[in-house]
Amino acid sequence: MKQIAILTGAGMSAESGISTFRDSNGLWEQYDVMKVASIEGWYDNPDLVQQFYNDRRAQLDTVEPNEGHTIIAGLERDFRVTVVTQNVDNLHERAGSSNVIHLHGELTKACNESKTQIYDIGTRPIRSGEKADDGSPLRPFIVWFGEAVPLITKAAEVVSEADIIIIVGTSMQVYPAAGLLHYARPGVPVYLVDPAEVNVSSNVEVIREKASKGLAIVRDKLTNTI
Repeated sequence: MKQIAILTGAGMSAESGISTFRDSNGLWEQYDVMKVASIEGWYDNPDLVQQFYNDRRAQLDTVEPNEGHTIIAGLERDFRVTVVTQNVDNLHERAGSSNVIHLHGELTKACNESKTQIYDIGTRPIRSGEKADDGSPLRPFIVWFGEAVPLITKAAEVVSEADIIIIVGTSMQVYPAAGLLHYARPGVPVYLVDPAEVNVSSNVEVIREKASKGLAIVRDKLTNTI
């Protein structure tokens, strides 16, 4: 079975109703991203950061995976699929994907200050002043601006071993995730699904559609090659 690496970003979950930072009426218009998504913001105002992620977590109870998530999960019938996502929601898993790497952390988990103790908390809120087992403040298990991305090396290995690469809902402009495509082997087919115009190299096949429709097109192309 051929190996597929699927790189997904905020546009992957937008069809499910999860707000993105960059879109019009997105989270950047409601929040200063550095106040709610950076390590400095956490130190400056942990209650604000907790509330922001408590709200994001509660939203997960109101949304469902979209057809794009389902298509990705269905590819596992014919391919070995690894999803490398910049998203912190659990929609890939809920759709049935069995191998998901979350570069930026997971919304349904919490951790201690050093991220050495990790807790599954589902969609419940983290209470103000709640502590981890080591006595440090319990915080969202999220990789914020200003923090290292520990799974980037594993993601690079996945891309380097892939026979096919699919990019969905991300402009691939935010590093270190943006550098992952550099690890692809020469000649490996790359499909990019995004409704917006994206500046990519000539060897990338661009499908200017939203996630669900674009992934259906990619699925049909791949099915015809089996």
